Amino acid sequence: MTAGVKERATSHDFDFWMGRWNVGNRRLVRRLAGSDEWDQFDAKVAARPLPGGLGNEDVFCSDYGGGFVGMSFRLFDPGTGLWSIYRTDTRRPGLLDPPVIGSFSGGIGIFEGENTFEGRPIRVRIVWSGVDGPAPRWEQAFSEDDGETWEPNWVMDFTRALQVAA
Repeated sequence: MTAGVKERATSHDFDFWMGRWNVGNRRLVRRLAGSDEWDQFDAKVAARPLPGGLGNEDVFCSDYGGGFVGMSFRLFDPGTGLWSIYRTDTRRPGLLDPPVIGSFSGGIGIFEGENTFEGRPIRVRIVWSGVDGPAPRWEQAFSEDDGETWEPNWVMDFTRALQVAA
């Protein structure tokens, strides 16, 4: 399917994501502090559709920083053509991040939203790229100046996990 044909958002935009993935992570050690020190670590992700075409969810597991489990929920609004993505993890039990909202165009997904970091208001941007190939990429950046400048702080490169025959 050409990019020109696939410009209208659908509930299938994240179909590429369904299944199991190995994750190579690069995460900025100190965010919004002028740091250029990055940690690298591995993780695993399993993604599946939600019932009734509502969207999808994934579970992220890593030993990084003592280990944690994260979850993302992606909900599609067919009226607006926008996705709302919510995240939570075991490092902040009981909390669900405010959503980042956006869509795909030309094979790139851009999702933004308001949040706080260390008590300061920020904007969060998530960019999905490489979704038409075998190795998608997820990138997160923060902005303290309402999107004038962005500090990338987490990059995930995905490779499909091998399925073991039963």
